[in-house]
Order: sequence, then C-alpha cells, then structure tokens
Amino acid sequence: MKIIFAGTPDFAVSHLAALLDQGKHSVVAVYTQPDRPSGRGKKLKPGPVKQLAEQHDLSVMQPLSLKSPEDQQQLQAFDADLMVVVAYGLILPQAVLDMPRLGCINVHASLLPRWRGAAPIHRALEAGDDKTGVTIMQMEAGLDTGPMLLKAECDISAEDTGSSLHDKLAGIGCEALLEALDGLAGNSLVAEVQDDALSCYAPKISKEEARLDWSCSATELDLKIRAFNAFPVAFTTLGDDRLRVWAAELEASHNHQSSAGTLLKCDSRGIWVACGQGALVLTEIQLPGKKRLPVQAVLNSQAQLFTAGTQLGLPQDNNSAS
Repeated sequence: MKIIFAGTPDFAVSHLAALLDQGKHSVVAVYTQPDRPSGRGKKLKPGPVKQLAEQHDLSVMQPLSLKSPEDQQQLQAFDADLMVVVAYGLILPQAVLDMPRLGCINVHASLLPRWRGAAPIHRALEAGDDKTGVTIMQMEAGLDTGPMLLKAECDISAEDTGSSLHDKLAGIGCEALLEALDGLAGNSLVAEVQDDALSCYAPKISKEEARLDWSCSATELDLKIRAFNAFPVAFTTLGDDRLRVWAAELEASHNHQSSAGTLLKCDSRGIWVACGQGALVLTEIQLPGKKRLPVQAVLNSQAQLFTAGTQLGLPQDNNSAS
C-alpha cells in the first residue's frame, strides 16, 4: 500500500521506523508538526519524526493545519491508499479523513473507549489502572471515537512510570500497527463500534497538575509521581524553592500524627513525608539548578535542608512557586 504517515514525537518515531524496516508498504510522505524553538537560543529544532524521515529521504510536509484547500490538494496529490496517524497533534478535517482509499487509522495508547484524548498513558497510571494497551482505530470526526480495528493489551506494574509505560506501549503499538496493516491489505479486519457509555477523557497534562498536594493520600501521590515521570515531573516546594520528585516508595499504612507535608525522618531508604493518609518515602529528587539524584546522594551534601519537622509546601500556600 501507498501510505502517508502523520506523527511528531518519540512515540510516533518507533512506528514510522517499524513501517520502514518492514518494507512491505511504501511511505509516500510524512506529515509532522512545524519545527519548534528549543534550548537557550530558541533555535528551531525539527521533531523526532522529521529527523527520521529526512534520514530516509522521505517527503516531509509541515502545514500549520490541514484546513486550507492548498494543503488538502497537496495531500491528495500523493494518492495514498491509507494515512497512518500516530500522535500527530493536528485535527484532521473530514475532507482529509475521506481522501485515502482506505481512510485514516490511528494508533492510540489506551484500550478504547477508555482514555480518549491527549494523555492516555499519564491518566491510566494516575487512575491506578492495572492494565492498558494500544487500539488501532479507524478515524472519524469525533475525538478518538472511531471503530476499533485491533487491540493489544499491556499490564501496568507497580513499578511502571509514565516513561516506562510509554516505551512498553510504543513497542506493542508497532506490532499492532503492522498486524493491522496486514489485515487491511487482506480485508480481514472486523471493525468494532465503541461503547460511548464506557468512555472517559484523558485531557492534556498541565505543569501545574504535577504539584503535589500532601493532604492527599500516599497512594494517590505515589500514582501521580509515577504518572508524571518523565513529564512534567511531580514537584513540591521546600521554602521558596521548587523540589522535583522523580521517585518515591509507598508506605500507605504508616501511622503518624503530623500535618500533611511534614518531613518525618531521613534514613537509608530516603526522606519520609507525612501525607493525608499514610506516608511517602522520597527516593529520587532534584533541587533547583541541579541534576536528579538518589536521595542519599543529596543527603550526603545537604542534609541540613531535610531535618525532621520541616514542612513541604501545600498547593494553596505556594501559588507563586509555579
């Protein structure tokens, strides 16, 4: 088949690479978002998908949208059988959805209809789901509402983070995509309509969401820390400074009489913090202007910052620390 690939971030790169490595189909064009300013100099930097596409001398298109007649005519000129969309980041108008002979399919990182939307990996972890997966979906005008062509499940372990689950699902998604393409080519896939009553929404993550509210239970905070590793990274405040929390261990049944956010003690495991219910042991943190480090490495040089009784900021007390 002649395929147009549309994607932008790392999650999409592995899928484009899988298509190119398999070699069964011809990728006639790659659509990706415009280059973004990056680094201190704010120089324009191409996204991961563009970089891979250029390495393979593929035609790269970077329209601001696909709504203009000119952009739509350009896309139609590729005469594709199918458009594969993986974390592209732009809405496809109905005219574009209808252009390829077999329409457009999407690789979505959840078991639809659960977690429709922009951040399904984060939201599945944050909610404490014990499994997730990838759904290959025929795209339509609604947000992740199209008929499901293929699903692949994945367990979520107690050690998974947003980063590790992203990598798991990227691998599963590649296999599912190639299987789905074989099914489409052979006309053997049976589309399943989604049950809207079972759907839930996975909104885009805001950086402010990553602020830890110590009045929540240790279980809730542990899930948030794991979900937001490696983006946007959970944080709290220590005095006037932001303290990023990369990893923690859960002590859900720990009894204490301290107010939420109080440092209980430091030991060989890490820094113990009182939560609304239970406690968390911080094991990997990052001070302002420093690298992320195991807590013991931080304590070796700056233990005076983490004495018992020190209060970590509650969200309502530190609105200026965002």
